[in-house]
Amino acid sequence: MSSTPSAGTIIDIERVEKRFGQVAALKKGIDARIREGEFFSLLGPSGCGKTTLLRMIAGLDDPTVGEIRIDGKPMNGVPANHRPTNMVFQSYAIFPHLNVFENVSYGLRKQRLVKAEVERRVAEALAMVSLSGYEKRASHAMSGGQRQRIALARALVLRPRVLLLDEPLSALDKQLREQMQIELRHLQREVGITFVLVTHDQSEALTMSDRIAVMFEGNIAQLDSPEMLYRRPISKRVASFIGVMNFFPASVTGESAKGVEAEIAGLGPMTVPKQQVPKDVTGREVTAGVRPEMMTLLFDETETAEREVMAEIDDVVYYGDMSYYSLRLPGCEELTTVSMRNTAGRPILKEGGSVRVGWGQESVVLLS
Repeated sequence: MSSTPSAGTIIDIERVEKRFGQVAALKKGIDARIREGEFFSLLGPSGCGKTTLLRMIAGLDDPTVGEIRIDGKPMNGVPANHRPTNMVFQSYAIFPHLNVFENVSYGLRKQRLVKAEVERRVAEALAMVSLSGYEKRASHAMSGGQRQRIALARALVLRPRVLLLDEPLSALDKQLREQMQIELRHLQREVGITFVLVTHDQSEALTMSDRIAVMFEGNIAQLDSPEMLYRRPISKRVASFIGVMNFFPASVTGESAKGVEAEIAGLGPMTVPKQQVPKDVTGREVTAGVRPEMMTLLFDETETAEREVMAEIDDVVYYGDMSYYSLRLPGCEELTTVSMRNTAGRPILKEGGSVRVGWGQESVVLLS
């Protein structure tokens, strides 16, 4: 196996499997390349193997099969404290009996650096996380968001090449979590090092990441940019895990130069562009997917769309800025959701009525 890193890559994961006794936490030989300076996320439900993979990058576990390299150097058997990585845990692991300065400087003091250098690097790390002036504050008196920043500063002060984050925002309330997502992304861009995040929160991964590996049952189902995962999922399982999508039974009836010809329940016959048909879609019976915001309600005769159909309004949920309509399309058993922004002058339709629904072929993907 080569010890030369792939171009632009800091972490090479090759054919990695992990078993705990008879239980396979990671299967089929996982391959992934994490790029220098990117924000990379491992996303999936509980038990999918994402934390196991993060722990192997950190050196807390070794692969059963395969190899992990950082900067081209094999890491199998290399202990965590000898790797160019540092980790922020879900619990933060802040020492409650130490103040902020003592928490952040803990790793530096283990390196026996001179006092002036320790003070300079702690001040630099605290400035990165907007905690300058808090050096003498008791850590147990800090808020949840501040303790999270202390944990980040303690990791960054050691200047790792890779920062590993194990669901660091899950203990925060919704408003603070969303604020910290933005701050973490800005921090990653500022320091320019590679961040690898484990999360089960789809919106968190979409908001923060350059690329995301979606994992199910010990395998990577799709590794792509947030936009491509959302707009071009390669399977129904990925599509349903990333955001909300309407699914329609469909049959492939042929192919043309423009794309794949399909008959879609509720939407009728259409040509789906080839870039919206994953390579692994096989057979004649498939599933068509359309995001709720990619369909629109046509409120009057002056509004038109590439394709349209009449539908009955089954339910309306009003969220202030948005309204979500549950619609019954002809020939479709499942309800279809359409989201509409509540702009000035736009009416809120009532359940029980009928409405024209519009969409374009660019909105439809075919899935296996």
